[in-house]
Amino acid sequence: VQLQASGGGLVQPGGSLRLSCAAYGFVFEDYAVGWFRQAPGKEREGVACIQHSGGDTTYADSVKGRFTISRDNQKTSWYLQMNSLKPEDTSVYYCAVSRTWIGCDKIAYWGQGTQVTVSS
Repeated sequence: VQLQASGGGLVQPGGSLRLSCAAYGFVFEDYAVGWFRQAPGKEREGVACIQHSGGDTTYADSVKGRFTISRDNQKTSWYLQMNSLKPEDTSVYYCAVSRTWIGCDKIAYWGQGTQVTVSS
């Protein structure tokens, strides 16, 4: 199994970024996938999760209304559109594959992190 994340970078407050993660080596459409983040000195936290069919999504309260998770089962990929970014969104973002078809409480696979820095 391989996960390849991309799309991080430096952006000004109020700006937008789109993270992508491509997965290989398993039956992608059978599993929920998500995004997590970890800032220096803090624990890793869940940001967003999307169930296997893409019909249900969940978000951390801190990103609701600003971030949108989506997936393309044909491309075995998923995405995190991040709008209205704030300095407190600065973190390393990780894509992840759940062990089940719904929910991201238990993770089977992690991608490499991609740095997102929000600063003027």
